[in-house]
Amino acid sequence: MSRDSTEKFAATTVVLHWLVGVSIIGLLAVGIYMEETKAYALYPLHKSFGVLIFFVALARIVWRIANGWPVPAGDHKHWEHVLARSIHWLLIIGTVLMPLSGFLMSSLGGHGVAVFGFELVPPNPDPANPDKVLPHNEVLAGLSHQVHGAAGTAMIVALLLHVAGALKHHVLDKDGTLRRMLGARI
Repeated sequence: MSRDSTEKFAATTVVLHWLVGVSIIGLLAVGIYMEETKAYALYPLHKSFGVLIFFVALARIVWRIANGWPVPAGDHKHWEHVLARSIHWLLIIGTVLMPLSGFLMSSLGGHGVAVFGFELVPPNPDPANPDKVLPHNEVLAGLSHQVHGAAGTAMIVALLLHVAGALKHHVLDKDGTLRRMLGARI
């Protein structure tokens, strides 16, 4: 398995980056849509993809640790490196925190978690009203809901800054950063 270099990122880096990035953007968009429209039919898919992307995100983190941080493609000011590293850390933490908080919110809230029909945590139906569920821990489910929402907002901001930074590198700096992330040599 090849590793990142200053001229080109390894295929593993590129695939994991785009798989996690596009999936998180999709899950954020669907999450906002579900929250706004109460589209309950989408929750099973949202949960299923959320659980799957959690494991892909973990693989990406393990790969980043094993491969190290990439060397910047170009000469930039110190504050740009600090901002870029901060945004990357926020994105890494968010890709773990979002699925974990979603899992805890749903499972502790009594709704259960299934991955494409395979039950990981069964729902906890209310015996008096089968259309409702009983939370296992309402306080922790509520806290997880708040974390999920706040982390989602932070991820949106971080993603916008990340995309803006990538475009700055490509359009203004012309340093090859975006080309590397697309799998090309600079």
